[in-house]
Amino acid sequence: MSALSAFILLAAVSTGTAVENAKTIATPAIQPVFKDVPKSPNGLTLYNAKGEVVARCERKDDAFGNCKMESGYSLDDLMNAWVHAYQDMQK
Repeated sequence: MSALSAFILLAAVSTGTAVENAKTIATPAIQPVFKDVPKSPNGLTLYNAKGEVVARCERKDDAFGNCKMESGYSLDDLMNAWVHAYQDMQK
């Protein structure tokens, strides 16, 4: 028993008190998932299967219109981009 008491006394003297050794643990601040509420898009960008921009459309109320095609693309490319966008929405 005296060996145990000596060990505890030696440990207490060599390390100081528990209050001195106690450190506050800084908990990380919890960040909200969204800092800002996502806004609805002001327009629509149409891409082809390669990921290239084919056209950009403006949003008016709940519809998209006034699409402006990028140079070098045909009306067929635009229609394929619309189909590609529709198929992506179905996934």
